[in-house]
Amino acid sequence: MNKVKITVLKTTLDQELADQYGVPGLTACPMLKAGQVFYADYAKPDGLCDEAWKAIYQYVFALAHGMDDELFYYGDWIKKPGVAICSCNDGLRPVIFKLERTDEPAQMEYTPVR
Repeated sequence: MNKVKITVLKTTLDQELADQYGVPGLTACPMLKAGQVFYADYAKPDGLCDEAWKAIYQYVFALAHGMDDELFYYGDWIKKPGVAICSCNDGLRPVIFKLERTDEPAQMEYTPVR
């Protein structure tokens, strides 16, 4: 299992939907910024939003375990092996992430609770 690099590509705001459903003054995600980088393996990286992690973790785990992009959606999604482009599930202000498999081995840095 290898670490996966998670890069925040951009934060977005669907202004039309925000005007219709959001609270006054709603902005793009205040927790994450374009260019931020996290590394994940066994667990959610510190500083990454819990909701974003829930939306992307299955792709992180697949890449960490060596899955090729050919297997993601039958090869009709991402053209570069070892990469996935995902977003969090905030319908008004989704954050877009680039996930990249690295060659750095994962190391368990915590003791699992049983």
